[in-house]
Amino acid sequence: MSEPYFLKPVFHEKIWGGTRLKSDFGYEIPSDHTGECWAISAHPHGPATVENGPYAGMTLDKVWEQHRDVFGNAKGDVFPLLTKILDASEDLSVQVHPDDAYAAEHEHELGKTECWYVIAAEPGASMVYGHYAKTREQLAEWIHNGEWDKLFRRVPVKPGDFLYVPSGTIHAVGKGIMVLETQQSSDTTYRLYDWDRVDKTTGQKRELHLQQSIDTTIVPHVDPKLDITETQVGDATVTKYVQSPFFGVWQWRITDGQATFNREKAPYTLVSVLDGQGSITVDGKDYPLAKGVHFILPFDVKQWTIKGDLQLIASEPGEKA
Repeated sequence: MSEPYFLKPVFHEKIWGGTRLKSDFGYEIPSDHTGECWAISAHPHGPATVENGPYAGMTLDKVWEQHRDVFGNAKGDVFPLLTKILDASEDLSVQVHPDDAYAAEHEHELGKTECWYVIAAEPGASMVYGHYAKTREQLAEWIHNGEWDKLFRRVPVKPGDFLYVPSGTIHAVGKGIMVLETQQSSDTTYRLYDWDRVDKTTGQKRELHLQQSIDTTIVPHVDPKLDITETQVGDATVTKYVQSPFFGVWQWRITDGQATFNREKAPYTLVSVLDGQGSITVDGKDYPLAKGVHFILPFDVKQWTIKGDLQLIASEPGEKA
């Protein structure tokens, strides 16, 4: 019988983390500085665990390694995607991620293109997104001189916004913001600026990676052009946010109704419930859905029906995944 595979997330404490993963999503978190929920992860720094079906108790990386048919015999050494929820009680460091080629040579893992769906944002919240340097020489000069106000580009954000963050983009999620992040499965971060704060656990400032940041930042910054579209599938409003070489991301919004979806090209689908309650029906069986639930629809699930009052974010691997 085909079925969705539900996942138990892994949580990471961060200097900038808070408590909203507990207060807003009901998760049991390790401390009041919990910054990240690795919801659908096969990365060695925090693989999620399958909770049901024949692979219950296995971590997602082991399912990928040992049962590739679950994913339509997709190619690749590692499961290519990682879904997180981030709670920024304070500003994250200003950082940049390498592309696949640089990461393979220097870090021996994937590069990191990512995107954010803004779940919550305090009034006046903003993110660092891009920079104002016109040449790499100017970028290096401003970095070495600490001319951060001149360098960093800030953008205001509100709940429901979507930002695509290609590798090489200087960025930082700002204080008071929660995002669902869809990314390549990579944990490589080059920290450019950390607000001169001291880590209380070590008594030291966190390490910076200035030369790697200079090497990997795209100059000049250009906002990616997104073709965000809406369609109807049954009672669902489907918003396509991005279809990139690495992943596609959609929102499924159902208000007291139901929608039946059919698998198209991608061999599997990742889904996170951001709000509401309802159910998903696969192969004649109903599975309850509620805020904070995450699951994978494997290759053998060709059709599924979602019922209820639900907001979900779905992602699928792109052609380069």
